[in-house]
Amino acid sequence: MKLVVKLFHEILLKSKPVRKLLIKQLHYNLENILKPINNDIKVYRFWDKLEIKIPDSVNQESWLNIKDCLQCIPGIDFILKVDATEFTCLDHLADICVENFLDEISNQSFCVRIKRKGKHEFSSIDAEKKIGGRLLAKSHKARVDLHKPQITVKLEINGQEAYLVKEKISGLGGYPLGKQEAVLSLISGGFDSGVASYLMIKRGVKTHYCFFNLGGIAHEIGVKQVAYYIWKKFGSSHRVKFISVPFESVVEEILKTADVSVMGVLLKRMMLRAADHVAKDQGLNALVTGESIGQVSSQTITNLSAINSATDSLVIRPLITMDKQDIVAMAKSIGTEEFAANMPEYCGVISQKPSSKVKMEKVLASESKFDFSVLDNALANFKLISIEKVLDGLDTNTDVDVKSVPAVDEIIIDIRHPEEQEQSPLQLHHNAVVKVPFYSINARFSSLDQTKNYLLYCDKGVMSKVQAHHLKVQGFANVKVLRLS
Repeated sequence: MKLVVKLFHEILLKSKPVRKLLIKQLHYNLENILKPINNDIKVYRFWDKLEIKIPDSVNQESWLNIKDCLQCIPGIDFILKVDATEFTCLDHLADICVENFLDEISNQSFCVRIKRKGKHEFSSIDAEKKIGGRLLAKSHKARVDLHKPQITVKLEINGQEAYLVKEKISGLGGYPLGKQEAVLSLISGGFDSGVASYLMIKRGVKTHYCFFNLGGIAHEIGVKQVAYYIWKKFGSSHRVKFISVPFESVVEEILKTADVSVMGVLLKRMMLRAADHVAKDQGLNALVTGESIGQVSSQTITNLSAINSATDSLVIRPLITMDKQDIVAMAKSIGTEEFAANMPEYCGVISQKPSSKVKMEKVLASESKFDFSVLDNALANFKLISIEKVLDGLDTNTDVDVKSVPAVDEIIIDIRHPEEQEQSPLQLHHNAVVKVPFYSINARFSSLDQTKNYLLYCDKGVMSKVQAHHLKVQGFANVKVLRLS
């Protein structure tokens, strides 16, 4: 089996030296991905295309795997699955086409389209007419339709060799991965950061991942699954790193010290500072975020400017003008929608009363109260692992027991932010309620009476589930989740 790989059209516009480098890089990427599938696959590069020779021994399952991989490799416009044949004259070629396409066009409308290189006694139009006429004469109930045919017979002729196109496979587009400088993508596991990471990879940018852990092991597992999926599907020709920064204590410090109107902006500034530190430690010169203008209060132009001023590094925002529904649609198309839809949104992390136009003096005043040793400690404890190993040894079963009606002797722990607790008090007639904000539950749970059973509660039931799982991982078997209907 032979495949003809057509280059992304922007590559064809590059200068000769740049084009050669990009084609060489794509050749390397193809071999790096296809060789593990079948070591006998051969990849050849030319000035305007690459060709892949697949052994005849490859079965249908392996072919579908190869096809799926090729559609996810940046730098490819489309791929043609072809049968290569040599011919002596145009009449000979027409006979070959009858042998290969006659059954396909039976009872269908068709046309013939030819691309030709080299010196011949016939033009491309001559060949189309000759082959189309021969097929029409030999077929039963087939008809020619040059405008909207049901079947298009495609050939590529180069000298005395012809490629009979059996299938056209769409490619990803973009540039070959590895010829742009590498970046660090701030990934939360939601719709936005996953799509932003994908768009950078598609543009040929080697993308590492930085995760700020706000919810313990369950949160970390979820985000690792997303990052691994994106890398494996679109960027596995290159090894990248996954960095996890423990940020629960940073969130706690913000919630204790910051003005409520600037908490969201302050959190993003701390994340940029931390990401900048990690990026420079890894020799990376740019950060990537999934922010989009106006999507939430921290993403107004005023607030993005305030966030940006926390670092002098370049911050790339691929989604900056995209609508949310377009982002969700792209997440669906690349396969991250299900991950994102089930990723926790941490109630209470962002203030209940955010300002859409923060005053820098208020931001700086809040930061003056922040204990930066907390941020330093978080950075001192960041963990780095190669992306291909992020799921090694992980227990990805994060299920915990959920109850809608508590037993009389079970104690309810309200883990919402104090503002939420005050605005909407949890009132139960038969159960004791203890207020322990989510950012303190891990530190304080061991001091509670361990002869009792506890149910964690938050409005959406997401943070409580994550924190309950985290406690169970630490060995506490007396914790479940309360989800009021």
